[in-house]
Amino acid sequence: MGDYKPAETLTHRRRATLAAARAATLQPMNRRFEADRQSLVAADISFENEHNKRDHSLEISWNKTKNDKKKRRNDISDMLSNCHKTQESLLSSASGYKNYRGVLNWCVVMLVLSNARLFLENLLRYGVLVDPIQVVSLFLNDPYSWPAACLVIVSNVFILVALYTERQLSKGSFSELVGLLVHCINMAVLLTFPAAVVLLVPSVTSVGGLFVLGTYTIVLLKLYSYKDVNFWCRELSTMKAKKLSRSLSCPSEHRFYEGERKVCYPGNLTLRDMYYFIFAPTLCYELNFPRSPKIRMSFLLRRLFEMLFFTQLLVGLTQQWMIPIIQSSMKPLEDMDLSRMTERLLRLAVPNHLLWLMFFYWFFHSSLNFTAELLRFGDRQFYKDWWNSESVTYFWQNWNIPVHKWCLRHFYKPLLRRGFSKMFSQSAVFFLSAFFHEYLVSVPLRMFRLWAFMGMMAQLPLAWFVGRFLRGNYGNAAVWISIIIGQPFAVLMYVHDYYVIHYRQEGE
Repeated sequence: MGDYKPAETLTHRRRATLAAARAATLQPMNRRFEADRQSLVAADISFENEHNKRDHSLEISWNKTKNDKKKRRNDISDMLSNCHKTQESLLSSASGYKNYRGVLNWCVVMLVLSNARLFLENLLRYGVLVDPIQVVSLFLNDPYSWPAACLVIVSNVFILVALYTERQLSKGSFSELVGLLVHCINMAVLLTFPAAVVLLVPSVTSVGGLFVLGTYTIVLLKLYSYKDVNFWCRELSTMKAKKLSRSLSCPSEHRFYEGERKVCYPGNLTLRDMYYFIFAPTLCYELNFPRSPKIRMSFLLRRLFEMLFFTQLLVGLTQQWMIPIIQSSMKPLEDMDLSRMTERLLRLAVPNHLLWLMFFYWFFHSSLNFTAELLRFGDRQFYKDWWNSESVTYFWQNWNIPVHKWCLRHFYKPLLRRGFSKMFSQSAVFFLSAFFHEYLVSVPLRMFRLWAFMGMMAQLPLAWFVGRFLRGNYGNAAVWISIIIGQPFAVLMYVHDYYVIHYRQEGE
């Protein structure tokens, strides 16, 4: 038993040594195996990545091929599709095409270039003729005598007489007959007094006389409207109307901003109300005018700049372009043959028409909008699209809206209500317009030849002819020709008569 235990211990140690040696031997082998295993995993990962990349590139290539085929099919379909369809040419009336802005710009460029040539020829022939001092002399013969300005100040007397008369009528101090008689006398003197002064006072120049008579004519039309509207208010009062809270002339409602109050008759018979109407850019009186919310300074300054710019341009072109042509035309017509007279008429037509267009923009757009903005006057429709007129009647109804509204409200419709026909009423309106055209031309020139009167009355048969035989673009062309040729023809007639009266008599 004692011998057996050491042998067993020795065996046990030997086994532990062998196990330790085996563990020592297996440890490096395990490390190599782990390294090989990691390299294999890395290889597998790289192989998988490459495989994925290859699959992705194959997928991209396949998609590209598919897109190329689809694009090719679309290209072939597009090439095989019909390139024609039923449609009209743009310049045909049936096409409905209306955007000719490029053509309009081309016309403007050609107009500028052609007139630049004429202006250059004028400058080379006559030199610079623009003289601001000469403009002042057109208004004043004597720097210490201002008859035109004095006449404009005197017009306040007629305004105050009309206001006083209406106040007396509202209180019942004047009967309707007496009030009508006072108004008629006041307006008759208003029409004849300035004409007599212009004709009899030598210091009143032609331009100053035109300004005075134009001012008095505007005041006359305003006072006539003022008389009518207040008379209609009294008629409503006698019919036991409770209030007159809006305008009689316009049935539509107006917008009044906060702080604005509506005026009822006879609360409108004040100096403030009267002079607001006198300075407002309208000829038709209302108790409550539409008002804008505020004065827009940027808009006001733009209109002021346009007024100043076009004033200088009109004066400069008149001195440099119009006056030399008029002076060269100052010869009796009997001394000229038909071709010479036609040549002078055409030479006068272009500058006269351009100046008329500039005057239209200066007065009806710049000046009236400036006044309306300053007074916060809401109705800014001073003109419509008269340039698209296809009839003479449409032109006269839309190029001067304030005058058209006055004629329609205070002259044309009252004639219809009294039983007159439309033809007679229209003829009466043209007759009234012809009278004032002749009044504003003949009196300042101090000669009566009725060319302006006959020119206006000739609009009646022209309106009938254009409306009956010409339509669309042909009618519009006829209207433009009448504007371009008619005005310089009347100017040429007055120039001829002015030459005969003044220069031939001085020569004799």
